[in-house]
Amino acid sequence: MYFTDRGIEELTERRGAEEVSLTWLADRLREFVDLNPEFETPVERLATWLARLDDEDG
Repeated sequence: MYFTDRGIEELTERRGAEEVSLTWLADRLREFVDLNPEFETPVERLATWLARLDDEDG
């Protein structure tokens, strides 16, 4: 188990029944980076990965 799995499990437990828009998620990611600028690169990589999930080349 990766350390991040605990956070993902907590997210699922606390908010798993909610439906959110990608705009809401993007706003939360921006807010997170504003508060934690040292995580800018990993958040950018996650956002790019999510954006390109359906790309046939990726």
